[in-house]
Amino acid sequence: MKLKDQFYQYIQQLQDSITHKLETIDGKAKFKEDLWERPEGGGGRTRVIQEGNVFEKGGVNISAVHGALPDSMQNYFGVQDADFFACGLSLVLHPKNPFVPTVHANWRYFEMYDKQGNIVDQWFGGGQDLTPYYLFSEDAVHFHETCKKACDAHHPDFYTTYKERCDTYFWNAHRNEARGIGGLFFDYCKANEEMNMNDWYNFVTEVGDSFLDAYIPIVEKRKATPFTDQHRNWQEIRRGRYVEFNLVHDKGTLFGLKTNGRIESILMSLPPHVQWVYDHTPEPGSEEEQLILVLQQPKQWIS
Repeated sequence: MKLKDQFYQYIQQLQDSITHKLETIDGKAKFKEDLWERPEGGGGRTRVIQEGNVFEKGGVNISAVHGALPDSMQNYFGVQDADFFACGLSLVLHPKNPFVPTVHANWRYFEMYDKQGNIVDQWFGGGQDLTPYYLFSEDAVHFHETCKKACDAHHPDFYTTYKERCDTYFWNAHRNEARGIGGLFFDYCKANEEMNMNDWYNFVTEVGDSFLDAYIPIVEKRKATPFTDQHRNWQEIRRGRYVEFNLVHDKGTLFGLKTNGRIESILMSLPPHVQWVYDHTPEPGSEEEQLILVLQQPKQWIS
């Protein structure tokens, strides 16, 4: 089986396992499935959950698209007359309870071809990261320990390297703060002296398999925590910063828009209730300020 077919089969199965688990935890809402086709080639399977007991909005989407690489992307990659294939799973979950963090993850594979159909480049990318609204150190430690375990099975330096890249990537430069407390981010994972493409496949799929172990225990622990309107207001203000990052800085969003991706799937990451409050500053010494102080300087959660 070709590597691209193997990986697409994997993300189909992963989408099934993740959505089934999330529906079980929510206990009310079910994922709505939307099959779509891209006119230029390929399509996807979008699954969205809304107005649940636990999840206010979330999406777990897969796609496999192909065709001529748009001019804007050819300029970006420095190629001419290239074709491409890209497939991946992307998810974002916005829980209702402000004490349950938002989570984002994606795992993807890309191939580029010349006009004879020969592969001229190929790579994996992806990661998973956590965006809390109230900081619980034990939750951050659990998430990062799970990420590290997945990385350590493949290379002793992967966790440190990809944790730092996550901190760098998910940085709202115009706010001078992180989007969340990080996790893993890796891209352009190509064959080299240490890792062939099958090795990268095994690494990326292990990270994908670790997602539920990293996130679900946190949801279970926090989903019934009582909260007030004040907690909810803070959650919506911080969601505004999440939206800002996705629309201003996120490469995946920009890639989807530049390749005529399906707009509903691209923007499913945006939360349903958001606030932008002019010049908002949390009270000194408050729980809200504690979060901001951590977001201003990336932290080493585990040794």
